[in-house]
Amino acid sequence: MTDLPDRRLLLVHAHPDDESINNGATMARYAAEGARVTLVTCTLGEEGEVIPPALAHLAPDRDDVLGPHRAGELAAAMAELGVIDHRFLGGPGRYRDSGMMDAPQNRRPEAFWSADLDEAAGHLVAVVREVRPQVLVTYDPDGGYGHPDHIQAHRVAVRAAELAGDPGFRPELGGPWEIAKIYWNRMPRPVAEAAFARLGEELGGTPFTEAASVEDVPGVVDEALVTTEIDGAGFAAAKVAAMAAHRTQIEVAEPWFALSNALAQPLFTTEYYTLVRGGTTVPPVGDRSASDRETDLFQGVAP
Repeated sequence: MTDLPDRRLLLVHAHPDDESINNGATMARYAAEGARVTLVTCTLGEEGEVIPPALAHLAPDRDDVLGPHRAGELAAAMAELGVIDHRFLGGPGRYRDSGMMDAPQNRRPEAFWSADLDEAAGHLVAVVREVRPQVLVTYDPDGGYGHPDHIQAHRVAVRAAELAGDPGFRPELGGPWEIAKIYWNRMPRPVAEAAFARLGEELGGTPFTEAASVEDVPGVVDEALVTTEIDGAGFAAAKVAAMAAHRTQIEVAEPWFALSNALAQPLFTTEYYTLVRGGTTVPPVGDRSASDRETDLFQGVAP
């Protein structure tokens, strides 16, 4: 496919807003640099809690219209990030938000948590073979914090990466494609701890009355596990605007934000990753310091 740009990035997320919180600056940076950035969101986020009282009628226990509304929020967020290729896995509404772990919603037949793994991965294989990404970003095996849809998004992304390179798997979806590098979203513990210390000092000047904790941030790990950091300072405004576009789910008071629990947490514009497949330039765990990290997800990748 000669019409594809030289650099192609695929991100797989569970719900609308996950992408802006975790990767907003990264997405904006690469989109601005001319890379093809493709976002696949696995559900519409139908079970999310609604923050603004004026939008309380959208709550899932009322008329069940939150999902389409959140799809609109996602489109607005992508416009802020400059990302023009955003899709829902299998099409909008194919898989439903499963709610938190052990919630009754987990057991719905249409819940993403209940999805057949290879069937769901097949939808993603079609995208992989179409856009041919060299880089895939998704969650770690725990989904960052144990949400069933995040765990399932990880499973589907990993399985799709495997199947996309198999010429015997559904050849009607296109020719096989091997993804060169796979990353998990991460947050170095010292970075999170320093940011929360600043928040503790400044909380009184925010609209929030309580702070979250480091343990509330998905993907916090020892800094030796972090292989890659993307400086998104130049795209902070885009990330803030994208997060604010998810109005039902996020309240932003830069450089802080809160989810529906109203607990303040830092808004990070440097974003961190662990390389789990591909690449030869990252020192092994135990021999790595912050100065050894990659600063480009495409480092070492041929067009």
